[in-house]
Amino acid sequence: MANVKLAVIYYSSTGTNYELARWAEAGAKEVGAEVKVLKVPELAPQAAIDSNPAWKAHAEATADVPEATSADIEWADAIIFSVPTRFGNVPSQMKQFLDMQGGLWGSGKTVNKVVSAMSSAGNPHGGQEATILSLYTSMMHWGAIIAAPGYTDQVLYGAGGNPYGTSVTQGQDGKMVEDVEGAVKHQAKRTVEIAGRVVGQ
Repeated sequence: MANVKLAVIYYSSTGTNYELARWAEAGAKEVGAEVKVLKVPELAPQAAIDSNPAWKAHAEATADVPEATSADIEWADAIIFSVPTRFGNVPSQMKQFLDMQGGLWGSGKTVNKVVSAMSSAGNPHGGQEATILSLYTSMMHWGAIIAAPGYTDQVLYGAGGNPYGTSVTQGQDGKMVEDVEGAVKHQAKRTVEIAGRVVGQ
């Protein structure tokens, strides 16, 4: 398999999607990928962040995580996105980042990137699938190749059985309800495997 360069690009206010991103990194490295974990720029005012202790603590704990740029998209053979749902859609922070990639798109540099996505919400039917599908719509415009997990491994059933991408419920205590670590790692490995076939033609 060709050496695959994977960018795991996430947005996380209190840490759930950051943890998913780190599991994806671990899974991808297990199959030999070169991985960058990157966050998108925060758009919320500092006062809003400071008003939520968990948000403030997570922002401070991840201050050294690099912010994603267009250069990272161009570098990557594959991209895994990890985002919470906001009213059944991609959060504005991630949406702005995607919208800023018009230059890459216009020059054909998003074509054939292998992409996959993960999401979270505060309850089991809080819009996780809709969020992933809305992100995939943008990826179709990019000319990217979507690597959904489908039902390619039994571990996916234990994680809730979402064929579009791993999704998780964040409980009132801030912890994940479902055990999705295995599903995330499988999704990352599958994304790298597919990317390896694309770049190794």
